[in-house]
Amino acid sequence: MSLPAPANVGSTPQTSCTSVAHIGDSLSVGLDSAGYVGSPDARISARYAAVGVRTLRLESSGGRSVIEHLDAQEDGETVAKRVRQAGFHGCWVIALGTNDAANVAHSSQYGYSERIDRMMAVIGEDPVLWVDAKTTRRTGDYGAANMRLFNQALAKAHARYPGLEVYAWSDDAADGWFQRDGIHNSQVGAAHRAALIAGALAAAFPAE
Repeated sequence: MSLPAPANVGSTPQTSCTSVAHIGDSLSVGLDSAGYVGSPDARISARYAAVGVRTLRLESSGGRSVIEHLDAQEDGETVAKRVRQAGFHGCWVIALGTNDAANVAHSSQYGYSERIDRMMAVIGEDPVLWVDAKTTRRTGDYGAANMRLFNQALAKAHARYPGLEVYAWSDDAADGWFQRDGIHNSQVGAAHRAALIAGALAAAFPAE
């Protein structure tokens, strides 16, 4: 989608990423939904526009990880390949990891680093902002300890890929922004997530 020019460009840090492909899981699904984030200015498309993004591809689906997916939906790697084959070159925001961490904990044959490497193999040298993972669960596949293991792998990947920047959502996300399941964000949390991701993009890849 093409985004309208924001009214407050002069007061908001701007990004050099004028074209963005955002690939996410269920945590991204509601970020641009009128039924979830009520104010249009608080939705992620408006937040991206405010930092200078002019063209946005939102590719979000529930249950998505880099490799696994629900039913007939696409996994993250498949989406990245489709977007690339369509001729996209720009900046990528990868908001995957929560399901990846849980799947690894559930004995998937694919480890953290392989998942990251597979996405980066498709993206190549384009700039990437990868949003790390957080839950408030204490136990189980979606437990917070498993999210931290995925985040550690992301931090190591940053050293391997010059164009990869990691946004530590796990540092900024308040526990009160999560629903009772400890995985998904509340409406308030989603609005904060949208704003923080856009701000992190501008900080990671500022306009010259």
